[in-house]
Amino acid sequence: MAHFYLVEELGDTGVGAQVVVTGPEARHAVTVSRVRVGETLRVGNGRGLVVEGEVLEASGDRLVLEAAEVGHVPAPDRRLVLAQALAKGDRDELAVQAATELGVDEIVPWAAARSISKWEGPKVAKGLARWSAIVREATKQSVRAWQPRVGDVATTRQLESRAGTARVLVLDPTATEALSSVALPDVGDVVVVVGPEGGITPHEVDGLVAAGAVAVRLGDSVLRTSTAGPAAIAVLSVRLGRW
Repeated sequence: MAHFYLVEELGDTGVGAQVVVTGPEARHAVTVSRVRVGETLRVGNGRGLVVEGEVLEASGDRLVLEAAEVGHVPAPDRRLVLAQALAKGDRDELAVQAATELGVDEIVPWAAARSISKWEGPKVAKGLARWSAIVREATKQSVRAWQPRVGDVATTRQLESRAGTARVLVLDPTATEALSSVALPDVGDVVVVVGPEGGITPHEVDGLVAAGAVAVRLGDSVLRTSTAGPAAIAVLSVRLGRW
């Protein structure tokens, strides 16, 4: 498989055109991945454009390839959104990474009641930057044409407000309705809400359901916060016909 790099400033181009990659992406390609002249490379802008071509130049922090194929991947009609509760250690980061590889379209950090990790003051910008970096690398690793967006930190009230315009599904191991059978919309977002290590509080579940969300379960077992979101994204990817 061809190496894949993200160049956000990449604009529309045609077959036969030369695409120049500079900066950190080029340095990584040349010094870490050992990309050489004559190899095939893919470059995307994270917004649906993917260019594939042969490398003409690879030196230092400059990489040049000739476009042999130019693809435009449309954005999905129904977006998958993961509202991931902040969690201790790297458990929320593992969820973000796996969900990106599995096809999530947006990730929303959620400050849940039982979140041990707290993003306050300077930690907000640091946390968002960290999640964005994880998403970017996972997008490259999985060769995705669209890079998921990382939203601002959301409160439970803000998640409730999304239930008015999207199908919000709250993962709750005590729920009676299964994720594999819950009704999905023909248009609009499908938002999966995942709690922290201690789970979602009954008050949070009640508030979300009252706002229009649906509590669903994945199965009989209780998954970690790092596993539940990606598992749900996988199930929904099948149900939406993406896989």
